[in-house]
Amino acid sequence: MERLHPRVRLLWALSSVVRTTVLAAVAFAVDRFLVALPQTAIAAGWLVLVLAGVGRALLAHRIWRFELQDDALFLIRGVVTRTDTSVPYVRVQHVDTTRGPIERSVGLASVVVYTAGSRGADITIPGLRPERATELRERLRDLAIESEATDAV
Repeated sequence: MERLHPRVRLLWALSSVVRTTVLAAVAFAVDRFLVALPQTAIAAGWLVLVLAGVGRALLAHRIWRFELQDDALFLIRGVVTRTDTSVPYVRVQHVDTTRGPIERSVGLASVVVYTAGSRGADITIPGLRPERATELRERLRDLAIESEATDAV
């Protein structure tokens, strides 16, 4: 089973810090303009949420794995609720690589696998080196084409 690049921990931790900081800014605005809130509670809440987010990023990285099996893409992920997903190649419709600005800043990319079936049935594999993401995208595309040919027979 393949792990995600270790830099994804930084990406997830920074994302958590940004979300928590925005939430704290909203709390300070509420304190300033609407209802008095204890600023020490806001600061303590910010610290607790940042630590929880960083801890979650570290745990998620330890758990996240994926593997290209004979007939399916297999993924293991989740911190509180562990999710094991098997995506048969015959269900793969198309595969993209994405690199948002934050991912580019830390030198990572994601692969998005779109599947046939229910709405929103796509799978994202984050935290890959760009070269690995491109390689994985091409391999998944080839496996989907191969499985389509064998499924039709």
